[in-house]
Amino acid sequence: MTPSPEPRADLRQQSGTAAGPAPGSSDAERPRPAGRLPRPRFRLPRLPSRRHPHSPSHPRPRPRRRRGAERRPRFAIAVTAVFFALLYLPVGVVVLFSFNAQKSLTVFEGVSLRWYEAFLRDDVLIDSLGMSLQVSLVAMAGSLVLGVALALGLVRNRGRLGSFAGLVMLVPLITPEIVTGVAAMLLFKGLGITLSTTTVMLAEITFSISYVTVILRSRIAALNPEVEEAAMDLGATRRQALRLVTLPALLPSILAAGVLIFALVFDDFVLAYFTTGVDPQPLSVRIYSAIRFGVQPTINAVGTLMLAGSIGLIVLALAIPRLFGRRGGLDLLSGK
Repeated sequence: MTPSPEPRADLRQQSGTAAGPAPGSSDAERPRPAGRLPRPRFRLPRLPSRRHPHSPSHPRPRPRRRRGAERRPRFAIAVTAVFFALLYLPVGVVVLFSFNAQKSLTVFEGVSLRWYEAFLRDDVLIDSLGMSLQVSLVAMAGSLVLGVALALGLVRNRGRLGSFAGLVMLVPLITPEIVTGVAAMLLFKGLGITLSTTTVMLAEITFSISYVTVILRSRIAALNPEVEEAAMDLGATRRQALRLVTLPALLPSILAAGVLIFALVFDDFVLAYFTTGVDPQPLSVRIYSAIRFGVQPTINAVGTLMLAGSIGLIVLALAIPRLFGRRGGLDLLSGK
């Protein structure tokens, strides 16, 4: 037998009168399932509104910092200042006294271009300047040709031989330059070659190849090989693809590397000292020979001109990639 639902209906009526929904509400119109009692609803009283703790009127509390966090590293700043002072103060003194009106190297008595005019009238220094420019140009051209070829070979050859050649290429960069100079001198002496301008050029080219390779190697690795392959698919030979596609893409890095090599070779002293002949001598060696008998004000003028030329060349080398629409600055050394 099934129980009669009438007692439950009575209960629903009683509960509806006690806590049922108001007539006209959505709960009153919704049919209730049979056999369930309505749940009483309780509303919590609203608490008084509080402003957000991080509202504009209540700003966020600042985190506490340690006592030593806001202090500047005064000791490191002092050491850096002393380092740069010791590094550039002698250079500043040379530049200042190159404009001295008198021959004194200790008392500055006025501004004059007297010693620059004396340098231009000195035939020995002018010959040395011409030799330095000649050696720098030849070393730049030779190291660029060999360095580009070496960089292409190291990037394209990814075998063990390429890795070994890459390590050997880095040896001149980590070897002291005086060791390289003595080794070059002993090599020329052993082969019976008289030290002259040619030996200086050969030594400088050999020393500069590594710099060109380091600058261009990463740039070549960043090139998309599919561009060269597409040129070959269109009928170009491998040499034509290299000449018409790869080398134009490397032109900014090649020019920047060439200017940098010119500046390095022009200022080089150690390698030129061990491989040069009697006459003419590079300008750096001539200056060293002159200061052994006393520093002349003309040497200050020559040093100032060399410094200005080197700074200008390095700035030009760093700016060339930017002139071609690429990132310049110190990215030159990474070949980007």
